[in-house]
Amino acid sequence: MCGIVAYIGPEPALPIVINGLKRLEYRGYDSSGIALIESDGNRGNKLVIRKKKGKVSDLLDHIGEEVFKSSVAIGHTRWATHGPPNDINAHPHRAESNRIALVHNGIIENYTTIKETLHNRGHALLSDTDSEVLAHLIEEVMTNGDLSLFEAVRTALNQVVGAYAIVVIDKDNPTKLIAARRSSPLVIGLGEDGSYYAASDATPIVPYTKNVVYLKDEEIASLELDNGLRIRTISNLKITPQVQALELEIESLEKGGYEHFMLKEIFEQPKSIRDSLRGRIDLKKGEIRITGVDDNWEKWDNASRIIILACGTSWHAGLVAEYLFEDFTRIPVEVEYASEFRYRNPIIREDDIVIAISQSGETADTLAAIKTAKDAGAHVFSLCNVVGSSIPRESHSGAYTHAGPEIGVASTKAFTTQIAVLTAIALHVGVKKGRLPRERFLRLITELNGIPELVDSVLKQADIIYSVADEFAESTNALYLGRGYQFPVALEGALKLKEISYIHAEGYPAAEMKHGPIALIDESLPVIFIAPKDDVYEKVVSNIQEVKARGGRLVVVVTEGDNEATALADYVISVPKCDPSLSPLLTSIPLQLLSYKIAVLRGCNVDQPRNLAKSVTVE
Repeated sequence: MCGIVAYIGPEPALPIVINGLKRLEYRGYDSSGIALIESDGNRGNKLVIRKKKGKVSDLLDHIGEEVFKSSVAIGHTRWATHGPPNDINAHPHRAESNRIALVHNGIIENYTTIKETLHNRGHALLSDTDSEVLAHLIEEVMTNGDLSLFEAVRTALNQVVGAYAIVVIDKDNPTKLIAARRSSPLVIGLGEDGSYYAASDATPIVPYTKNVVYLKDEEIASLELDNGLRIRTISNLKITPQVQALELEIESLEKGGYEHFMLKEIFEQPKSIRDSLRGRIDLKKGEIRITGVDDNWEKWDNASRIIILACGTSWHAGLVAEYLFEDFTRIPVEVEYASEFRYRNPIIREDDIVIAISQSGETADTLAAIKTAKDAGAHVFSLCNVVGSSIPRESHSGAYTHAGPEIGVASTKAFTTQIAVLTAIALHVGVKKGRLPRERFLRLITELNGIPELVDSVLKQADIIYSVADEFAESTNALYLGRGYQFPVALEGALKLKEISYIHAEGYPAAEMKHGPIALIDESLPVIFIAPKDDVYEKVVSNIQEVKARGGRLVVVVTEGDNEATALADYVISVPKCDPSLSPLLTSIPLQLLSYKIAVLRGCNVDQPRNLAKSVTVE
């Protein structure tokens, strides 16, 4: 959840690390800090740490006019796990001699045991965090064993249980950084001027270099100005670094004139959906190509069940996929919360296909769940956005959504691109297995290929949607209802409202309203129905009438030209007509804009909602 950035090279380190922290702030913004090594004249080097509760802007205010002459630094922006957000618990953490400092993302599960051992040996730990024990442990190992910094980190990490990405500096070794990871992401950048960068993801690195190395689990890297990049495993096996080229562009990390990243990403959806389908749909040949499926076709052809693993918004995309796969392929599907799957002794068979969905590719629960599935012999297929992330590397095969960077904490374009790719996969498998008639397949791929233009037409109704938001900005609760393909959309719409506006909202199957939620309906409750023309439209209209009879305030998302539901609604938002199986790609858009505008009207921090972080890399 936290963000790590580090630099060593010929340039002043502070601005590079601070700018990196700004780009990583979506990973956590409870507190932030930096540690630098400065030359102290004839007295040697000194370790300087500045850290502050709050956002990176608060850290900058804290630093003020201070000037640092340092070409090596580490930085951190925190999402709190152990200990409340405050100045003391902020990273970096140091050992008692003020020699070692480190930043950490993850959770040290046995930190209590290590802390007690260190306390018994005379160490005085200051914070409530699990991270601080690592600084003390590394320094103790280095001092007592007369080890190099690299060997001290390697030895100390052999005593650690849990997840970590760390970067360590030592004032007595100012020309090197030591970085290591287990179950938390860390990428190393190689500058052309001999500089090195380390970060939780590539966003702080892309302004400076396109050449990166993704550390793998239980690998430790030494980034040295004199001796270059060296990587070993915790068990001391030598690793040859595999340099990859970043495809990320700096422009994609800027707001581009939009007030918020979330708004930019909502309006990017025609492009991101088009990019997610590019090269996969060939209308001239009347086919879909999914390399990760085709190269493992025997697994898909013989699959007796599909299990979808995901969390949050990705789980909602998985629910849509359940309808798609069962309709097009006739393979039974189960959609599981990854966080629950690994702890309930699941039944997994060798002829199961497990689809893991994660925007970041680093979601800790999903990563652990697919390891469980792999151990049981299932074929794991991943769908992620971030190239080189952990989940694709742990999977047998997979596909990328190519949505581009998503900086806003509340996922928008990640959701629709996941659905777009999952739709393409389901169509491809269905027709290839002979379960989906070719005539219907051809019609659907033509419609799917045209979805970006339809999404664009929905976005052009933003002012209409904003006027609806004006009416509900002061609400304290909301109810989202849909049936069939629209039930997951209702769940996602409610989640978006909760995430960024802090209004309590619930999503329900419309028919389940009578089994409890109808008791909540009065003249103050907004009830949002997702009711496009489909096989269950008439039944949803009956549910709308039931709410209207009880005085609920009705917002209805309908198909263009609808008269029946429109006549019942207080507020109407229209979407273009399309096949019901593709409709979530359209009906979800108004709900994103509605949540966005309500959050803005309430004065909420849209891109960085309280208590949340973009990538959930800890359990």
